[in-house]
Amino acid sequence: MSLNVLFICAHNSSRSILAEAALNHIAKGRFQAFSAASHLRDHEQPNPMALKALTTAKINTEGLRSKSWSEFTAPGAPEMDLVITMCEESSQAQAPVWPGKPATAQWEYKDPTLAEGSDKQKQASFNNVLLTLRQRLDILANLPAQGIDRLQLQQAALTAAALKG
Repeated sequence: MSLNVLFICAHNSSRSILAEAALNHIAKGRFQAFSAASHLRDHEQPNPMALKALTTAKINTEGLRSKSWSEFTAPGAPEMDLVITMCEESSQAQAPVWPGKPATAQWEYKDPTLAEGSDKQKQASFNNVLLTLRQRLDILANLPAQGIDRLQLQQAALTAAALKG
């Protein structure tokens, strides 16, 4: 049985997209990662530099799309075991009531879309977010395969949050 993890960021175009794809890649089916926006903008799409960071790391980008967190409270939506906010804006937003009362954590990252400089320097910001995310995601992915309870999941997420992001 896989555990469902939802990564939330304000616009679901960079940090949460990176986390969704990276956890699905690392966890090999033990976790099913999703991502969503607390404040989805019209016509929002995954940032091309986020997709390039994933492609360069040989992580599948197929099916990634920006979506609202309301998709995960709708009837028939998968029930989450863990919800992680990834930016100050999403952590301060009035979150919906998540079915099943999942464990929660806050992993804040600087927004790589705000990086200044050349395209190469901007891309490096996305690559750096992915690299630091993978360190945190490894903690989740290395939890025991059987019998993970909500408290263990919460503790692992908080331990990962303590790593420098």
